Amino acid sequence: MSELVTFGETMLRLSPPRGQRLETEGSLAAQVGGAESNVAAAATCLGSQATWLSKLPDNPLGRRVVRSVRGHGVTPHVVWDDSTDARLGTYYLERGAAPRETSVVYDRAGSSVTTLEPGELDLTVFETASIFHTTGITPALSESTHKTTVELLAAAGEAGLTRSFDLNYRSKLWSPAEARECYESLLSEVELLFAPVRDARNVLEYDADAESVAYQLADDYGIETVVVTCGATGSLAYTDGRVVEQGVVDSETVDAIGTGDAFVGGVLAELLAGSDIDRALQYGAATASLKRTVEGDVLATTRDEVEATLGESGGGISR
Repeated sequence: MSELVTFGETMLRLSPPRGQRLETEGSLAAQVGGAESNVAAAATCLGSQATWLSKLPDNPLGRRVVRSVRGHGVTPHVVWDDSTDARLGTYYLERGAAPRETSVVYDRAGSSVTTLEPGELDLTVFETASIFHTTGITPALSESTHKTTVELLAAAGEAGLTRSFDLNYRSKLWSPAEARECYESLLSEVELLFAPVRDARNVLEYDADAESVAYQLADDYGIETVVVTCGATGSLAYTDGRVVEQGVVDSETVDAIGTGDAFVGGVLAELLAGSDIDRALQYGAATASLKRTVEGDVLATTRDEVEATLGESGGGISR
């Protein structure tokens, strides 16, 4: 039984030691990560029960992903690809140091998840769930993952779940125009939206401050709750005619990858625990902060640690 169900691709991350370059270093550390499984893992840290849906190659790399996901307390429900060209998507991360930026090289085209067709996944997982979550990364992977995303959003709605969606735009997967067309077709099927303010501006063409963006998204698509994330300045949510603002929780950054996923996982877990959006944003800020202190894509923490972090920071503003 899971309260939270997520759907998306999880990859193998390969990275040289900090300060080394991909083109010269011979040793690459391997870790597992993907936006939707990262969200599920973060939610389990706060006590939620979570299931992750996907398709994986039936080989040692696919089994490694399953072991990793299970190791974070998430139940994997996957379709196994036993075809001769089955493959796991990978990405290569080279950490930056000023003035050099952190860079990512993807090798994910044609991965097994891109062949996932509607009807392949076991949707009985929705019977006990309360929230279904996916991101804008998933429909960008292939036409079939786009169709499957549409199928799952419809099925989750029919099952009475709250449908959660994170824009999570990736310029290396599609153009702003392509993403905008897809987002506009999906957002009316969503009750809870996470929208990085840069994506709302650059992709959906909302030329406004974060609060106005939240109002407009809620009004244009009939979304119950819109959470706008603003990077270093924090986040805000618009729901039930009111705005809640939340600052960031300061932290030392060891690895920033997965910070947004940890934020979403923290918010969803606290909503599942029965909290209001004010408290959920606080927990999201804490889980995001703690993720930055952890190497790899995935947050590993405890509720006690999250609450201790909150005890050292200020709360949000409801108005």
